[in-house]
Amino acid sequence: MDFDVLLQVLDSTVRLATPLLLACLAGLYSERAGIFDIGLEGKMLAAAFLSAAVAYVSGNVWLGLLAGIGASLALAALHGLASITFRGDQLISGVAINFLASGLTGLIAQDWFRQGGRTPSLPNEARFTGLDLPFVQTLEPVPVIGPIYAELISGHSILVYLAFLAVPATWWILYRTRFGLRLRAVGENPAAVDTAGISVVGLRFAAVAICGVLCGVAGAYMATALQAGFVREMTAGRGYIALAALIFAKWRPWYALWACLLFGLLQAVALRYQNINLGGVVIPVQVMDALPYVLTVVILAGFVGKAIPPRAGGEPYVKER
Repeated sequence: MDFDVLLQVLDSTVRLATPLLLACLAGLYSERAGIFDIGLEGKMLAAAFLSAAVAYVSGNVWLGLLAGIGASLALAALHGLASITFRGDQLISGVAINFLASGLTGLIAQDWFRQGGRTPSLPNEARFTGLDLPFVQTLEPVPVIGPIYAELISGHSILVYLAFLAVPATWWILYRTRFGLRLRAVGENPAAVDTAGISVVGLRFAAVAICGVLCGVAGAYMATALQAGFVREMTAGRGYIALAALIFAKWRPWYALWACLLFGLLQAVALRYQNINLGGVVIPVQVMDALPYVLTVVILAGFVGKAIPPRAGGEPYVKER
């Protein structure tokens, strides 16, 4: 693999890891507060559809982003209502959201656009395009450093940079702010938080809302930056992969970054190298496409027993009288 090909693979890795990273951080906020969220996939899918639809109709990608966040927040509120207010089973609520989003997005897309459950292709003005960082043209001729800066670091959409900035921001919020301390505490011992006069319900709804915003940005990124429109089931299991990355990262922001980059690298390799010939044996393209999902199963099988989730995770809180 020469240097140019390596840069192309790493560039694809960053782009493909972005929605995983946003969804992983979304799950981190929710699960740190004790609310397990299997519905990341559904929220991303709903956000992808509505962001693409609104961006196409209005011609404004920022309106599309807001619409995608709104769709995700609506499903997040539904999950919060079911799991926090009515103390329902959090896993069942998340699965129901996935099914709901999967059915509704395809049905509404077909009704609105009549293109087989997809939106029309978005024009450039309705998409998030790449940004050239300062001094790109100046540094590009410089060996090694120039191509890395020009092709790997520069040229991504603004949502990519926001996703990577969200990692240190999440670390700072969780470990350096009063809100983060309370959020982590409510996922470990909600009774102690309640005894201190802090609203457990309010903190958990706040975490679910943050989860909804991040999933909305992830879905909008997929439909308006990574691709040029919505396609049925376009999330393709990324919500579940993000959950696997979260477990692999042991619910820590910086570990989540590297876990998502690993999954993104596997997806980039699968897209780049298809029908590989190894000594006369051709590896089918389906094997390469399955790599990220195989890793998901391996990680869940190998780490789910070692990674210790928040102690109050998945348990509805009932206030003692």
